[in-house]
Amino acid sequence: MKSGSPDAAGSDTPPQSPIAPRALSLDSTIRFDCHPGIACFNACCRNSDVQLTPLDIIRLRRRFGLSAARFVARFTIPFEMDHHGMPGLRLARKPTSSACVFLGEEGCGVYEDRPLACRYYALGKMQVREEGAAQTGERYFLVREDYCKGHGEPVTLTIRDYLTRQGIPEYDAANRPWMDIIVRKRSAGPAIGAPSVRSLQLFDMCSYDIDGFRAFVQQSGFRDIFDLPESEMETILASDEKLLAFSMRFLRQVLFGEQGIDMKKDAKERRMAARRPAWRQRREREIAARRQAPEERGEEK
Repeated sequence: MKSGSPDAAGSDTPPQSPIAPRALSLDSTIRFDCHPGIACFNACCRNSDVQLTPLDIIRLRRRFGLSAARFVARFTIPFEMDHHGMPGLRLARKPTSSACVFLGEEGCGVYEDRPLACRYYALGKMQVREEGAAQTGERYFLVREDYCKGHGEPVTLTIRDYLTRQGIPEYDAANRPWMDIIVRKRSAGPAIGAPSVRSLQLFDMCSYDIDGFRAFVQQSGFRDIFDLPESEMETILASDEKLLAFSMRFLRQVLFGEQGIDMKKDAKERRMAARRPAWRQRREREIAARRQAPEERGEEK
C-alpha cells in the first residue's frame, strides 16, 4: 500500500499510474470493500510504504505505552519531505521484508489505531491550495492496483460514508492544520524561502514528539514570552490531541508569523536581547558607559 501524502498531485496522470484520474467529491459513489474473506486480503500490507501523520504517532505510541520519542525510534523510518529537508516519518517494515512492521498472521496488529493512510485505502486524497485561499482544499480519487480485488466487491457507498466507516473524520480534523502548513510552505516557494535549522527542529518536535512539546511549553522561557491563562494551559496539557492542536498554532506563528498565540508585553524585545551574543551585550554596555556624564562615572570634569 502506498502512503497517503500531503503533496498536491500534478494534473497529468502517468500512463501506468494506479490512480484513477477522475476527481471525486464527498457525495460521489464508489464500489469497494475489503474484508478477511477476499483473496487479496493483506496484500497491500505486504508492500508497505506508509507516511505517518502527527495523530498516527499519538494513537500508536499510546497503544504501546511508549513515549513518542521511543515509538519513533523503534517503529519508524525518517525521510525528507522536500528539498529543504522538512522531516517526515514512514512506518517501518519487517526485517528483510517489505511488509508492514505491524502485519501479523491474523492481519493488522494495530487495526483499531491503524495509520490514516491505511484507513484511506483504496481512496487517495490530494491537499490543494487555490490561489488566494486561506486554507487548503481536498480532492479525492480512487487507487486501482492490479492485485486489489476490492473494487469488484458488491458494496456501493458514497465517499462520505466510506470515510465515516473508516474513522477518518477524526484523523482528518486533527491532521488538517499540519497538512495545511506543509502545503502552504510548498506553494509559497521562494516567498518563504528555506526554513532555518531551528524551524525544522521545531517542525519535527511539533509533528512527531508530543511529549517533547509538552515539556517545551512548560519551560519558563516559553511562559515568559507567551501570554496564556493558566486555566487554558492546564486544559491544553491534559490532552495529547488538544496539545497537538496548540502545537500547530505555535508552528504557524514560528513559520509564517501568524499571531495565533498572544505574546507578553515587550516579549519580542526581550527575546531578541537574549539572542544577542554575549560580546555584543558587553560592547553595548561599554558604549552606554562612555556616554554617561563624567560625574555619573565618578570622574572629574
